[in-house]
Amino acid sequence: MENPQSLRERLYVIVFQTDTVAGRRFDTILLLIILASLVTVVLDSIDEVHQSYAGLLAAIEWGFTAVFLIEYLLRLYCSPKPLRYAFSFYGLVDLLAIVPGIIALYYSDAQYLLIIRVIRMLRIFRVLKLSPYLKQAHYLLDALRGSKQKIIVFLVSVSTLVTVFGTLMYVVEGPQHGFTSIPKGIYWAIVTLTTVGFGDIVPKTPLGQVISSLVMITGYSIIAVPTGIFTAELANAMRGEQLRHDCPVCHKGHHEHGAAFCSRCGNALFKKLE
Repeated sequence: MENPQSLRERLYVIVFQTDTVAGRRFDTILLLIILASLVTVVLDSIDEVHQSYAGLLAAIEWGFTAVFLIEYLLRLYCSPKPLRYAFSFYGLVDLLAIVPGIIALYYSDAQYLLIIRVIRMLRIFRVLKLSPYLKQAHYLLDALRGSKQKIIVFLVSVSTLVTVFGTLMYVVEGPQHGFTSIPKGIYWAIVTLTTVGFGDIVPKTPLGQVISSLVMITGYSIIAVPTGIFTAELANAMRGEQLRHDCPVCHKGHHEHGAAFCSRCGNALFKKLE
C-alpha cells in the first residue's frame, strides 16, 4: 500500500508547482476547465440559449462546480499549511468559484455570479511564466499610492463644483424642466462635467444654458487633471526604480531621490524614458 505521506507530497508537486511537467499539465487543464465554465455561464445568460438548453447547461455547470470543489479540497489536503492557503488570495478566489454554485440552490440568479471564476485565469501568469510582467504592475501601484492625496483633493474639489452647479440648476430651471431636486441637479452636473451628456435632462432657460456652457467648458478644463497627476507619478515610480541601481561607472549606490547624475562621478544614472 502506498505511503499516504508520499501520496500527499506527490499531489502537492502536481497541484501547487508549475516547474514540473505534471504541474504544468494540471494547471493547463484547470485553465481550460475554467474557460469552459465561463463560456457556459455567458451562454446561459442569453435568453434564447437558456430557454432551449437550460437543463443541459445547468448539468454542465454543476459538473464544473463539482470539479472545482474536488480541486479545492485537494489543495487543502496536500497543502503543508491548509489555513494559510485557505486565506491566501488564490485560496479565497478558489473558494469564491464554488460558493455561487451552492447559493444558486436557493437563489437561481446567483449562478451568474460564477463569472467571478474569470479571476482564476490569473493563474495563467504562473503557467506561462509571465511573472516578469507582474513587476510592471508595481509601477502602477506605486503611482496610485503616490498620487492618492492629489487625486483625493481633486475629487473633493470636483464634488464641490458639481454640488454648486447642481444646486444652481435646481434653482434656475426648477421641477418644470426636469430638475426636480438638488440630487437630480447634481446628477446632471456630473453627466455634463464629465462630457458624457446623456441628454435625459437639459436646461431650457437662457440662464440655465449659460450655466450649462460654463459646466461643459470647466469639464474640458479639468478632465485631464487626474491623468496628468497619475502620469507624473508613474514616471517618478519608473525613474525611482532605475535609481535603485548602482552607478554604472563608479558603482555608488543610495542616491538622493530625484537625482539624475551620480554625486561621485557625475555619470547619468538612468536612460531617458521612451
